[in-house]
Amino acid sequence: MSANMASSSAGGPGSGDAAAPRRNSKRPKYSRFTQQELPACKPILTPRWVISAFLLVGVVFIPIGVISLFASQDVVEIIDRYDSACIPKNFANDKVKYIQSPGKKPPCHRVLNVTKHMKQPIYVYYQLDNFYQNHRRYVKSRNDKQLRDRSSENDISGCKPEDSNSRGVIVPCGLIAWSLFNDTYDFSLHNQRLDVNKRGISWKSDRDHKFGKDVFPKNFQSGGLIGGGNLTYNVSLNKQEDLIVWMRTAALPTFRKLYGKIEVDLQKGDVINVTLGNHYNTYSFNGKKKLVLSTTSWLGGKNDFLGIAYLTVGGLCIFLALSFTIIYLIKPRQLGDPTYLSWNRGPGGR
Repeated sequence: MSANMASSSAGGPGSGDAAAPRRNSKRPKYSRFTQQELPACKPILTPRWVISAFLLVGVVFIPIGVISLFASQDVVEIIDRYDSACIPKNFANDKVKYIQSPGKKPPCHRVLNVTKHMKQPIYVYYQLDNFYQNHRRYVKSRNDKQLRDRSSENDISGCKPEDSNSRGVIVPCGLIAWSLFNDTYDFSLHNQRLDVNKRGISWKSDRDHKFGKDVFPKNFQSGGLIGGGNLTYNVSLNKQEDLIVWMRTAALPTFRKLYGKIEVDLQKGDVINVTLGNHYNTYSFNGKKKLVLSTTSWLGGKNDFLGIAYLTVGGLCIFLALSFTIIYLIKPRQLGDPTYLSWNRGPGGR
């Protein structure tokens, strides 16, 4: 008995060590990358480097700003606000009643004077002020599946309150489509009609991927309250570009949307007669409506902000470079001078 116990006690430690699991260390494998020992560039910002950097930014930004401003100044714009001018005098104090009254309204005639040569294509925009297309409920009031696929015609989730009426589901549903802009513009020059090309005014990606070629309007603007323009029932949604342009909601309360393109040059001194159909209700929320004719440059439309921003930043950098240069010349200091340390400034050397 004692021998067996002795042998078992003698073999116990050895057998226990063999059966015990090996402890894995959590220490990561050594590498210069994980230990942050790779070569690194640690530039010292000397006065010369700082002055040179500010000077370089100023020298680069100022010419870009000047070029951007010149490009913006080359854009010719004609802007005509007509929302108040196209209201009859007897409705001047009750514009909402006029715009909501049933029946056909008389056309409004406006005159646009061309002050500079306008090279084709001339883009025709309508501009709305104080119209919040970015409101959360307004932006969400649509159904992209319904717009894209005919098999999802009955999918009206998210479209309330303009999802259906007594005739059935509405295609396209939602508040965005329901409030489609419907003012019209007809232009004439020298008693001859100026054609407005309304094809290709929307994004190609929207026509190809967001609006189906087999989706047609159904029960649209057939309820009790009419929100805006109507659609052609026998034309698919991907060809109704006024709707496609309107459905791309704006981020700001003042925005422009493309109405069409005039594809002839306009000369300085030309007088354009506009026959305008004033149908869209912006009077209920004190909105403004403007007709805009504009050319473009290589930089886009008229926008002075980009040039002014470049000039401002460039001028500020030049000013800082000159200021630092004067300070460096008048009162230079040795780089790395320990006398400027806080603990060397006190009376006790702290």
